[in-house]
Parts: sequence; C-alpha cells; structure tokens
Amino acid sequence: MINFNTEDILETINMIREENLDIRTITVGISLFDCVSDDADILCSRIYDKINRTAENLIKTGEDIEKQYGIPIINKRVSVTPISLIGGRLTSDGYIKVAKTLDRAAKSLGINFIGGYGALVQKGYTTQARALIDSIPQALSETDFVCSSVNVASTKAGINMDAIRHCGKTVKELAYLTKEKDSIGCAKFVVFANVPDDNPFMAGAFHGIGEGDCCINVGVSGPGVVAAAVKNAGDCDLSELADIIKRTAFKITRMGQLVAHEASRLMNIPFGIVDLSLAPTPAVGDSVALILEEMGLEKCGAHGTTACLAMLNDAVKKGGVMASSHVGGLSGAFIPVSEDAGMIDAVSCGVLTLEKLEAMTAVCSVGLDMIVISYDTPEDVICGIIADEISIGVVNTKTTAVRLIPAFGKKVGDRVCFGGLLGEAPVIAVNTSSPSKFISRGGRIPAPIHSLKN
Repeated sequence: MINFNTEDILETINMIREENLDIRTITVGISLFDCVSDDADILCSRIYDKINRTAENLIKTGEDIEKQYGIPIINKRVSVTPISLIGGRLTSDGYIKVAKTLDRAAKSLGINFIGGYGALVQKGYTTQARALIDSIPQALSETDFVCSSVNVASTKAGINMDAIRHCGKTVKELAYLTKEKDSIGCAKFVVFANVPDDNPFMAGAFHGIGEGDCCINVGVSGPGVVAAAVKNAGDCDLSELADIIKRTAFKITRMGQLVAHEASRLMNIPFGIVDLSLAPTPAVGDSVALILEEMGLEKCGAHGTTACLAMLNDAVKKGGVMASSHVGGLSGAFIPVSEDAGMIDAVSCGVLTLEKLEAMTAVCSVGLDMIVISYDTPEDVICGIIADEISIGVVNTKTTAVRLIPAFGKKVGDRVCFGGLLGEAPVIAVNTSSPSKFISRGGRIPAPIHSLKN
C-alpha cells in the first residue's frame, strides 16, 4: 500500500501541469510462440486473434487510469515475440504478410505502435532472420504502426559485421521507399547491441524469449521535472545535486509503479517492469539537453557534456531502483535529437556534433537516436556509424542502439519535420571518409575478453 501526504499530491499535480510529467507508455508484451504454423495464413490468423484477445482492453484501461489519477498516458503499445523466431519457413513475402497482420491488429486495437518485427543475429544468421531483414524496407514502408529492431551484437557474442552491413543497406532502402515523407520509415527501425528483453519503448520494443505469455511494462518520463528540480537547487555542489536528482527520479518512478500495478490489475495481466527513462519530447522544457544546461553548461555539446550526462544517468538509475523492485528496459536518460527541443537547438547552433553525440552515448541509456543525415551519405559510412556505436555497447557491457534517418533530397542544414513525438531535426554533418574496406571484410568481431565470465 502506497501512502501519500497532501504535499506529495500537490507536488505531483504541479509536475503534471507545469513540468510535462507523464507516463510515456503502457506496453503489453505478448508471446506468439503458440501461434506457430507452417501455413502463413494460419500463422497470421492466430497472431491477429491473440493480439486482439490479449490487449483488447488496453486503450480503455489507459483512459480509465488517466481519469482516475489525472496522470497523462501518452502512448498505448503492444510488443510481440521477435517475428523471425516464429516465422518457420516463411519467405520475405510471407514476413511482409505478417507485418501487415501486425499493422491490422494495431489499427483494430487503436494503439500507437506495435513492436517486435525483428531478429536476433548477434552471433549469426538463421535463414528466417535473413529473410525477415530482407523484408524490412517493404514491410515498414507499407505499414503504419509496425516497428522493427535487429540485435547485431552482444558483449557475450561479439559483433556480427555481416548483419551490420545488411542493416546499413536496409536503412538506405527504407529511406528511399519512404522518401515522400522525409524518409520517416527509418524512424521505425533500430539496430541494437545488448538489446533488453523487456523494453517498452519503440522502435526497439519486443517481448523477449525469457518472458511469460504476456506482461505489462510501463515507461515513465519526466525530463521537465528533473530540469525544474535542478534549476531550483541553485548553486549547490555536485554531490547535493546528484541527491536532488535521485529523489526526483524516485518520485517519478513511484508514479510509474502505481500506473503499472493499476494496469496489471485492470487487465489481469502480470506486471513486468517499470522503465525509468527520461524520454524527452519536442515540447519546450521537456528536454534532457535542458537538464544538462541547468547543471551548468552554456549549451549541450560543450566540453563537460559527457560528464554531466554520466552523473545524470547514474542519479536517475539510483533513484529509480529505490522506487520499484522491478526496474528494467533501458532506464536512464535518452538523447534522441529530433525528439528533444534542446538537442535540436544545440545541433542547429553547431555546438552538438555527431562525434560529440557518439561520446555521450557511452554514458547514456540508448545511443545515436533519431539523428537525421543526408540521404547522399554513402552506405558504407552508415555501416561505419552503426559499427562504432555498437562497439561502445559491446565493450562497455551496456545497451546501445542506432536510429539514423537518411532524409531523401535533404542536405546539411536543411530541416526535417516529422510531427508529434517524433519532432523535427536539422540534417547533421557526417564525416564521409570511407570505411568501405573494413566493412566489406565481414565476419564477426570477437567478444571482448571481459565477456568470458563462465
């Protein structure tokens, strides 16, 4: 039983009204292993029926919780078992049929996104995984709500460079097929290292192979709340500032815990995890970059940015784990360029560069996220960007990811507007010196020595 006093309630109301506090997502994870069939039509029928049966009350549940507690819930989503694991003998055409089934189920439920159209290839390909990755450009360009991820590396297995090369090609093809919409299809595709099984955030959400039949995962947000707390802290030292951030993260996560348990109770689906991430929005004030600037930077991207972000991420995690016994997913600070007003401004000013963003990903919770580059960027350079970011994750035993958007017809300095939570972003400059010979070697980069822990 959670006890609240009047001061806590008034503080939470202020966070919601003035500081953009919200629940970013309630995500229902659904296992599809019991849907397997050699017949593509039967498989699709079973998938559609199970998703609709399991998540039929998701929208109503979210709305009921919003009305009861006054807490905004921005997205309601579904994640499913990685589709390559249940595809059997499907060809790429068969996988596209599954993608369209997932999209139809999402529309039937009225949810925002459905994730899990992906593959796990950190150590090698199966025939099914290769066929699914081949299908991603067409599948995502012909659906509205389907999201896809491919895990190309892990600290334990090393880095599958053949898969990275495949994903670089996929990004370019997807950008071209959605060129009439500023290549927005790439916003629904992410390449991972050390992907978590219980991430509620898109585009990387899927229902992991160690999960139960279904579960409720909740993702909280609140950069605006943390920024306000840091601003109000004044000129305290860094130890005291870290403590203030921890206490703020605790309060945000407790709200997420409450929503998760209520959703679990109302839907009769087991509670999974709370992801205590600071996920920004394009709204002014709801920005991770703003937090870093309130900590003392003139502009996000200045020297000292990585140190500020490391401290912020650590304090958020420490505060969050005290608030919930089941913290998971990505958990920490996100730095998606197009979804963060402060990041957009920093890139536009030329202070925040791609190289600095890469350095920041060594200490944040995801990686190079929602970064718009020119479509003219060579495919091998895109592969090199992916490989660099994935290496940071593998060597540091952490999750990293890449979501690049090569915007067709755009050049450095142009602006691309996606709308909604996806926001807008300037096209960022890229070093186009070629890594082609390195990428074309293929094979697998061995796992680091510290992975040998058995």
